[in-house]
Order: sequence, then structure tokens, then C-alpha cells
Amino acid sequence: MSLFLYQKNKRYFAQIPREFENIAEKELKSLGATQLKNEFRGIHFSADQAGLYRINYNARLLTRVLAPLITFTCQNRNDLYRAGKSIDWTTFFSLKNTFAVYANVSGNDNIRHSKFAALCLKDAVVDLFRDKYGSRPNVDGQSPDIWLNLHIEKKQATISFDTSGGSLHRRGYRQKTVKAPMQETLAAAIITLSEWDGKQPLYDPMCGSGTILCEAMGHACSIPAGFLRDKFGFSFLPDFDDKLWGKIKAQSDKKIRPLPKELIRGSDKEKYAVNAATVNCHCLPGGNSIDISEKNIDEIPGIENSVIISNPPYGIRLKNDEGIDSFYKDLGDFLKQKCKGSDVYLFFGNRDMIKKIGLKATWKKPLKNAGLDGRLVKYEMF
Repeated sequence: MSLFLYQKNKRYFAQIPREFENIAEKELKSLGATQLKNEFRGIHFSADQAGLYRINYNARLLTRVLAPLITFTCQNRNDLYRAGKSIDWTTFFSLKNTFAVYANVSGNDNIRHSKFAALCLKDAVVDLFRDKYGSRPNVDGQSPDIWLNLHIEKKQATISFDTSGGSLHRRGYRQKTVKAPMQETLAAAIITLSEWDGKQPLYDPMCGSGTILCEAMGHACSIPAGFLRDKFGFSFLPDFDDKLWGKIKAQSDKKIRPLPKELIRGSDKEKYAVNAATVNCHCLPGGNSIDISEKNIDEIPGIENSVIISNPPYGIRLKNDEGIDSFYKDLGDFLKQKCKGSDVYLFFGNRDMIKKIGLKATWKKPLKNAGLDGRLVKYEMF
């Protein structure tokens, strides 16, 4: 049996959100990746099997890790279908498993739509099974066992296997949610960019469903990002080594340390948000040590000599836009008057709100959240 591309060169591709390139590169290197090369959609890197498992299990900033199977010249649908059917998919999964295909297409004269490209590859997969067994596996577009990726740029195409088994931002702790929650990878990026080292107390005064609190705990306690995930795509690879995976998982889990008392705290004015954050934090080992209370900003006595990280309400996260100017003014006054000696990191999904807070920024960094072109802003409260 001929080897697939990733087996020959040990090269993989990490999909990452835009603006995460520098911090994601550092994270990949810390987990054993080598020969990194930035591309528009993410980072190419080299890793052995142990590194592939370790990265999928621990990385907080990546969306997916793809293992390229074949590359080929793709001028039309026939080329795509032939290439898709040339892969013996029965070495990856069986009739009882579900699968899905997601595609990215650009610059191809004859294949212009991603959904059409994905459908062509799907047809090739099911036809291969049907020819071999007289039956076919089912497609599940929401939570399949297997994710396949197709990338076509001009006449060059690559079919890859999603070794993550779905987006890595789905940590597993979000059992309850609120309106327009922050994505887990964004919260992890904000924690990383704040350079919080777990020595100063951290507080989120508008914690919502607790995403920042959970990611802060994961960071401070070295909890693998995939600790609560029940499956990874790499377990379906033909060269999967279950014993090696168990060893890598055990090594990572051994590094988990307890959360110091009162290191991470949060509050929110909405009772349902406090309930959601409490449930979510308790999913993590030792997460019941995070203190979460129901308080409005003006009810907090003060947050001095701490690190404050939060995602203030904006637009769709507010019941309406009435009073939004006064809300941000009050938030700025609170930070000025009651948070002396603290470093503050606020994510603004709506950049227009930055000027309404009335504080001088130390720096601003662009970050996207669910299609919103946001900004992470640092303030130093002297």
C-alpha cells in the first residue's frame, strides 16, 4: 500500500484564525513542531506521531490540524472525482462511521463554489464504498466521525484528513451558554497576549458564560485544551498508535496542577450568566475553586493590583443600544477609580466603543470574533 503524503514527509497544516500567527507559532514550537512556514490560511509544520497527538491535545490557539493525503492537478470535476476515488477510504473508516467534507476553492475556472467541490469529493467517497461493499456510509454535516478537507487554489488541489476531528475550539466545557458568547480560541489568544503568568489575581467583571475564566484556568493549571474532548480524528488514521497516544495523554495530564484559591474570579450582573459560568467552570478539574458572583460593576468594591480581562457587552450582546454610551463611561470610571495598580485587557467587538470608555490605551491589537473585526485593548491603571 502506497504511503500518503503526510506519512512520507511528516508535514501537517494548522488552521488558525487570522491575527493569531505569531502566538500560534510559539505555541506550536513549544509542543514540538519544527520547520514552521506561515501561509494565508495557517501554518505548515513538521512533527512526528507523538508531536501530532500532543499538539491536537494541548493547543489552545489552533482551529484544526490537517494531514495532507494527496495533491493533484485539478482542472475540472472529473479530475477531482478521480483523485477522490483513488484513495482507499476504507483504510480510514467503515460503513458504520459518518463523515463530512468541507472545502475551500479559489481561482479555479471550472470549479468555483466550495459546496460543489465538497459534493464532488463526497460522491467519490461514497461511490468507492458502494463499489466495494454495495453500501455507503452516511454523511453528517454537524458532528461526523470523520472530517475531510479539500483545498483548491487555481489548478492545484489537496485532499487532507482532519486529525482534530472537528474544530478544536470546542473544548467540551461549554454546557450552558449566553447570547453571542466569545469563542474559546479567542479567549485563549487574549490570555496569551495579556502575558498573564498566573501569579497575579485575574478577574472578569462581565464574565458571561465563563469562557475567559475557563481559558485562564486552563492556562494557569496546564489543563490540556482537549482534556474534555471524547474523540480526535487522528484515531482514524491508518497508522494510529493507540499505545503512543495513551502515553502522550498521560504525560500531558500529569502536568495539571491545582488552582490556587482566589487566583481567578468573575462576576456578571445577570443571574443566568452566573449560573452558566458556574456550570461551565465546574466541568474543569478543580473548576469549583473559581469564585463567580452576581454583581453589577458598581457593586464590585474594587479590583486592585490584579489583571482584569473581559469582553464588555456590545451590539448584539446588549438587549438594546439605549444607554450604551453611559455604560462605557461608567465602566471607564470604575476602572479609573477602583482598579488602581491593575492591568486591564478589554476586547471590543465594536471598535466604536473604544473611544466611549474615556481611557488612554497602552496598545491595541486586531482580533476577530465570529466575523466581528474587534480590538483587544490594554489599559494600565496607575
